[in-house]
Amino acid sequence: MAADGPENMTGYIKHHLEHLSQGEGFTALHLDSIFFKVLLALVFVTLFIGVSRRATAGVPGKLQCAVELIVEFVDGLVKETFHGDGKLVAPLAITIFCLVFMMNFMDMLPVDALPAAAHHLGFEHLRVVPTADLSTTFGMSMCVFFLIQYYGIKHKGVVGFFSEFVSAPFHANGIVGKLLLAGPNLLLRLIEEAVRPVSLSLRLFGNMYAGELIFILIACMTLGAGVSSGMTYVMAPLQFIAGFVWTAFHVLVITLQAFIFMMLTVVYLSMAAQHH
Repeated sequence: MAADGPENMTGYIKHHLEHLSQGEGFTALHLDSIFFKVLLALVFVTLFIGVSRRATAGVPGKLQCAVELIVEFVDGLVKETFHGDGKLVAPLAITIFCLVFMMNFMDMLPVDALPAAAHHLGFEHLRVVPTADLSTTFGMSMCVFFLIQYYGIKHKGVVGFFSEFVSAPFHANGIVGKLLLAGPNLLLRLIEEAVRPVSLSLRLFGNMYAGELIFILIACMTLGAGVSSGMTYVMAPLQFIAGFVWTAFHVLVITLQAFIFMMLTVVYLSMAAQHH
């Protein structure tokens, strides 16, 4: 039994970290991530549209109050951070925060609940946390990247936007000085632009992947232990305590990661709209 334990645990972890996918390699589509992203997006849109249509001027209900708090909080942050002409920045920030939070919150569900249900429906693998998938986080960060370029061109014009690639962060007076600094400025700007989507995607992915893995490891504490085994009565309480503590801490993690992704997006858009 001791020899079988690690093999069973390894297989259990690998099974839970494998996507329901179509294709192989770089071009593989993670169908589970796509399904939950679309589903949560529909839930978000339906919820906010429903609350907006049923909103009253009197005493708001609990759901309306929660939505209003989120909207006012995010709108206040955007007004303090983004000073350009950006009517869509606040709705974008609210959408990013709510969607990322909802995708992160899927990690709070029991590890085996949805995969077991999917198994009864004939699906061998299922991962329910879209943000623990690098394809999801990198895709979102690339959308932010293209928005940064769009807002930069919109506020500065094509010539003004691309001229900053060779004139900032180092400035010089005279044609000779500007020509000498054009190369270093261009190199640093290209690195800066490339780092933004990479850092956005890896930060969110790393935190959510680690959180998902810890939940799986906690589930492994009683893996293969029968009711008649004495270890069950020892490990089960420890598993419960570990799961409760990590769940309480992970609530802060998923909220903080959603806030960071939203806030960095607003900051990047504000930097793109500002003239050097």
